[in-house]
Amino acid sequence: MVFVALSQILFVLTSILLAICLCLLATLTYFWWILPNHKLQNLKKCGFDGPIPRKVFIYWLGVEPFLYVADPEFLKKMSGKVMAKKWGKPSVFRKDRKAIFGNGLVMAEGAIWVHHRHVISPTFTPINLKTMTNMMIDSTKKMIKRWDFQINSGHLELDLEREIVATAGEIIARASFGMNNENGKLVFDQLRTLQMTLFKTDRYVGVPFGKFFNFEKTLEAKKIGEQVDKLLLSIIESRMNSNVKKQHEQDFLGHLLKENNEIDGQMNRALTKKELIDECKTLFFGGYETTSLSITWTLLLLALHQDWQDQLRDEIKQVVGNIEKLDINLLADLKKMKWVMNEALRLYPPSPNVQRQTMEDIHIDNVKVPKGTNIWIDVVAMHHDVTLWGNDANKFKPERFMNDANGECNHKMGYLPFGFGGRACVGRNLTFMEYKIVLTLLLSKFKFKLSPSYHHFPTIMLTLRPTHGLPLIVQSL
Repeated sequence: MVFVALSQILFVLTSILLAICLCLLATLTYFWWILPNHKLQNLKKCGFDGPIPRKVFIYWLGVEPFLYVADPEFLKKMSGKVMAKKWGKPSVFRKDRKAIFGNGLVMAEGAIWVHHRHVISPTFTPINLKTMTNMMIDSTKKMIKRWDFQINSGHLELDLEREIVATAGEIIARASFGMNNENGKLVFDQLRTLQMTLFKTDRYVGVPFGKFFNFEKTLEAKKIGEQVDKLLLSIIESRMNSNVKKQHEQDFLGHLLKENNEIDGQMNRALTKKELIDECKTLFFGGYETTSLSITWTLLLLALHQDWQDQLRDEIKQVVGNIEKLDINLLADLKKMKWVMNEALRLYPPSPNVQRQTMEDIHIDNVKVPKGTNIWIDVVAMHHDVTLWGNDANKFKPERFMNDANGECNHKMGYLPFGFGGRACVGRNLTFMEYKIVLTLLLSKFKFKLSPSYHHFPTIMLTLRPTHGLPLIVQSL
């Protein structure tokens, strides 16, 4: 009897274990083989083949097929068929980057994206941006004073990437959120840690259950994201409950809350606190990353091309004059600086690629791009394409932008430093203003040379950045 009972128990346990194994095998087969093969066959029917050396093809990110696009004409036809609100974001990235962006403007889709854009856009008007310039100048002068002390102490080699990123973080914290140094540094440090956690470790994006292969880092990223959310929520609630509003109205959060409060009606509802948090994270991260990297790569190029460094310095003297009383209205007349900025953004775009997902079928000539197709637009490839820019595509040549906003590119969609269409970067004017202020002050005080310890190794960690920093020899003028 005992033996029979044990045999029955063993049989039941074995059956359960076998069923679990079969379910797991079926799940893995579906996600790793059936579903990817179905997607591939569907794309092939629409006219797309596998990876071959051309400018539009299919490649795989785990089990997720992506349509690779580095052809500006194809991109033009594709974008011309779709309104901005009809573009989505690949779900694989929405999940992977949730901790750092949430459902902010970068990741939002459809009606939600339209609503967020409607609320946020007015905060980036030229009038609103000008109110932030004094904070930009103050933070940059603090950095200059710190450099002066280090140079006078005999430390001529400085890691400018680290310095510029820290200052850009301080600027965005103060000018955009009115944060004190402690809270601003805390949010900045946590977002930097979150970026490194998400993009510097071994990751299995697009692989089913991939987050469990590096569960410790996934959990750490989620925890840091929640900490940032909690801090930003306390700042937002404090601002909402504050009776002293005048002192805060001039920063990004003040303008955002003002626009948010003025919205009424069911169709134009105010953003929730969670949506406000996601937009603050998006702006904080995008604000310091885009600007700091644009300045960092520019300083590298100017260190390599002393003639252009001298030309910009002369232009600053002629146009701006006394930088101790910097008149920001004169910065628009720094034409050569704008050429240099555009060329730096061409060679080293902070956002090296753009991702989209079709929310409806798109027909381009004889090709159909099915609804739900993931699209990877390679900005770096187009910016270095000799068929678009000529044989000197990889050379630093700012004068190519002298008479053409697109740098004499053979196609208007070949130059996309801030994306394209209605989903182009909403904060690009903030980047332009901060870039000119910081570079004007730095070039008026210092001369930059490349350090022998610099190792050129650009890498993509969501943004395009120098892997080993930017050590430059800095000399006072």
